[in-house]
Amino acid sequence: MTTERREPATDADERAMLEGWVEYHRQTLDWKCEGLTDEQLRTAAVAPSTLSLMGLVRHMAEVERSWYRRVLAAEDAGPIYYSDEDPEGEFRLTEADTFAEARATWQAEIEAARRNAAGVPLGEPTRGRHLRTGERYTLRWIHTHMIEEYARHNGHADLIRERLDGATGD
Repeated sequence: MTTERREPATDADERAMLEGWVEYHRQTLDWKCEGLTDEQLRTAAVAPSTLSLMGLVRHMAEVERSWYRRVLAAEDAGPIYYSDEDPEGEFRLTEADTFAEARATWQAEIEAARRNAAGVPLGEPTRGRHLRTGERYTLRWIHTHMIEEYARHNGHADLIRERLDGATGD
């Protein structure tokens, strides 16, 4: 598998630009995980952090779910990997955890995000509210936040991947 990444067109309209950059960063995280074994993907490669590439993928599945299903669409979508008892559950991996499962879950959340965002005006208030703040947002804000969230975690992924096998690249 070779992940193709495409930056949005430089003359794209606002919606295409925002959606394009979200997609680009989704593709970047996928690319950073490409070609590694489950053991490598579970490895926390930058001490003392316990952060791993598989943990990042599971985290982004949770983030996609939270913003695009709970906040944007007001779906009753509970957590996938974490709980009140284990709020960092997506990062706690065992040898039973596989990248195939984590990636399939993440991709399913991305598809749900695309469906829920389709046709929603960028400036319209969300149907749901943020769990902690109770605030409503706009799709414009959510897309912008997701670009920031992915960009930050893709920086983490860069360091982890380089430490695992020396692979580098933006």
